[in-house]
Amino acid sequence: MQIKSVIRILGLLLMLFSLAIIPPILVSIIYQDNETWPFFYAFILIFVSGLLLWLPAMQAKTDLKLRDGFIIVVLFWFVLSSFGSLPLLLSSSLNISITNAIFESISGLTTTGATILINIDDLPKSILFYRQYLQWLGGLGIIVLAVAVLPMLGVGGMQLYKAEVAGPIKNKLTPRITETAKWLWIVYLLMTFLCAISYYFAGMNIFDSICHSFSTIAIGGFSTHAASFGYYDNQWIELIAIFFMIAACLNFSLHYLAFKNKTISPYRNDNEAYFFLFLMGLISFLCISYIYSNSAEMNTREIIKSGFYAISIATTTGFTNTNYVNFVGFLPILLILFSFIGGCAGSTAGGMKVIRVMLLLKQGYRELRRLIHPNSKIKIKVGNTAINERTLETIWGFFAIYVFVFLTVMLLLMLSGLDFITSFSAVAATINNLGPGQGEVLLNYASISDINKWILSFSMIVGRLEIFTLLVIFTPDFWKK
Repeated sequence: MQIKSVIRILGLLLMLFSLAIIPPILVSIIYQDNETWPFFYAFILIFVSGLLLWLPAMQAKTDLKLRDGFIIVVLFWFVLSSFGSLPLLLSSSLNISITNAIFESISGLTTTGATILINIDDLPKSILFYRQYLQWLGGLGIIVLAVAVLPMLGVGGMQLYKAEVAGPIKNKLTPRITETAKWLWIVYLLMTFLCAISYYFAGMNIFDSICHSFSTIAIGGFSTHAASFGYYDNQWIELIAIFFMIAACLNFSLHYLAFKNKTISPYRNDNEAYFFLFLMGLISFLCISYIYSNSAEMNTREIIKSGFYAISIATTTGFTNTNYVNFVGFLPILLILFSFIGGCAGSTAGGMKVIRVMLLLKQGYRELRRLIHPNSKIKIKVGNTAINERTLETIWGFFAIYVFVFLTVMLLLMLSGLDFITSFSAVAATINNLGPGQGEVLLNYASISDINKWILSFSMIVGRLEIFTLLVIFTPDFWKK
């Protein structure tokens, strides 16, 4: 492993992240909320820390290997989450502990949306902006942004891209990985802009429209109001949110190809997109039907609210509305189970990803057919493309480890004293990067113990890195020369 090169790149990435503190500083100045100096101090501390890491190793120019990419990505997410908590720690208006600050930072960067903050409506504008902004940065992945920038500084990006962009199928949109990362961010920026404009014309003020566009496109779930979208109770805002949540859950390569070629053919030819849209239609139908069967009145407004509720949870976004706290039992658990599927590969959503679930179902069906035709050779295909057996083995391995990690974390929470519903929903909400849970974490995570917050922080990161990227560094073979 190239230790000096790893340290050098970590330093560069930290210095790059320090620039992300500048927009909240500007927001603080505009709204004069007395948070300018805490953000400025955080900017200095993050930049200087990155500089101190970079200077001793600045001459290290060794090419990165794949394992170096894994180490950088994992270390950076832990280091970034720690440094990302500095503005929250230094804020006089929050007065929160180190554990709470890091939990909130990790929740933002992993686009989970689980919060320990209570009086959100009373927070300074710069803090509100910063929380949403963290989700936006974490949505497509700061590492992917770094892949576009670091080559200018003499750092290759392929190994970082392979380690950060998880999924069974990785597509390079352009011949050069740097161009791929740049185009992904261009699409990301364009979608964020369109979402913000749409929110503004639907009734949000300019500050809320920008902040909510960040968390919508990132599939994050943070809001500038404690009531989330229930604060607006506006059907047009909810319809816009539904559209952009679904769009952000589709593979971003489809958006790029559609934008570049000015055609919707990429969407029409993508089986994963079809299956995802089918799932969203199914869960919306089930949610609306269940609410209708338990409601004395069901009009257009209630249908939209119910559809929003279903799409928000199933896509792992985690926005809530007035319906959220009114339901217990069947419906919330059903939606949490759907969140395990998440969005498409190459999207900002959490969960196991639609393509993996598709292939698991196809392989299960193949085994049923083999019971009838034991000697038949049946290929599993996505569209016209046959999937090789190695990919299928990897997906089964991923599924097994995903379940194992989920059960282990849930048992640890129950061992600490949390009840089953709280433990189950909290782990599901964090490992799937969903956010809201049930039981003690229905509204926020403020009441659970510090040890549980650290356990769930690990769950958020392992979910964001899609299990393998993090757990691979704990295997003995990873460290063998």
